[in-house]
Amino acid sequence: MNLNEPRDLASLIEAFLLASGKPQSLERLFELFEEAERPAPAVFKKALEVLGKSCNGRAFELKEVASGYRLQIREDFAPWVGRLWEERPQRYSRALLETMALIAYRQPITRGEIEDVRGVAVNSNIIKTLMEREWIRIVGYREVPGRPAMFATTKAFLDHFNLKSLDELPPLAELREMEPEPVLDDLDDAPVPAHLQALADASLGEGELEGEGEPKEETSFRSLLVELDAMEEGLKIDFDDLREEEDVVEDEDKP
Repeated sequence: MNLNEPRDLASLIEAFLLASGKPQSLERLFELFEEAERPAPAVFKKALEVLGKSCNGRAFELKEVASGYRLQIREDFAPWVGRLWEERPQRYSRALLETMALIAYRQPITRGEIEDVRGVAVNSNIIKTLMEREWIRIVGYREVPGRPAMFATTKAFLDHFNLKSLDELPPLAELREMEPEPVLDDLDDAPVPAHLQALADASLGEGELEGEGEPKEETSFRSLLVELDAMEEGLKIDFDDLREEEDVVEDEDKP
């Protein structure tokens, strides 16, 4: 094997990555060669390009993440490949994901600062879980009374989300665009959904045919909501009377 030939070196790097099962940095790959046989950095770079191109059209790809390079299954195959493992992927609570996002975008950040943004206390188990997964670490202490710990993300966090650096995180502007549109302050100005307006028009026509008086004004969204609220006022929402009847029956059954 000619280690100064990019194609041969690419095959060897592929073997390294398949055997390791985790990302390998260039520095670590360099260490795997004796000094006398170690290829030049330019050859390494070319070999990685050859390996990346050789993955085209295959089920796996060469991916560079924070910890280095790794060979991984393409995302398109994930729904099927995941069936190889019986246990279901772990689901994370909204509170944990919000805490992780705040640390990722505002690091270094303290627990108190996270609570100020979220408006609620941070459960200790959330910080414990993130620390155990090695997604966050303590990078220092804020010079304020109590000297609270400051948290930041780790390379393991970047590796898990297929990121090479924090610069690859989606811009906050893009995330805001994904949020639902805010509710209009003045509901009278909101457009009436077509199907609701059609029902309102139909009822208006019936009233005119029956001679019930002047034509009604155009239905507003607010009036529809008021009508719905009025309808809900008559709905039964408690069953206290049923409980009383059950208590009476139980008392009658007692000797």
